[in-house]
Amino acid sequence: MTTELTMLALAVVLGLVQIVLSAQSKNLVTGYRWAGGPRDAPRAPLTPVAGRLERALSNFLETFPLFAAAILVAHAAGQHDWMTVWGAQLYFWARVVYVPLYAFGVFLVRSLAWNVATLGIILILLSLVF
Repeated sequence: MTTELTMLALAVVLGLVQIVLSAQSKNLVTGYRWAGGPRDAPRAPLTPVAGRLERALSNFLETFPLFAAAILVAHAAGQHDWMTVWGAQLYFWARVVYVPLYAFGVFLVRSLAWNVATLGIILILLSLVF
């Protein structure tokens, strides 16, 4: 398996971890009875960390389809070079760093991690053009 496909598979695992972290942090606030029920009543306000984990997951879900599509197009096109390898690794590792930075409310560095992940996607796309 190529490095790019490995990073894609690891990104799927990261997404699952983020889903669990977000859900469990919300369940600690709302209680498992509310979470397991029909959720007709309004949800209790989230703690700052639970809210940040929810927003980090939402952000991941916005960028992951673009990353996955770029990796799969590159793979289908037989494009495997330093740009696709670095792009895939930049995306994955920056997204790994992004989660705790967001959860702990680290100012500006979180945005830098987001930009590095986005640069990873751009590198993959550029490799398809050049």
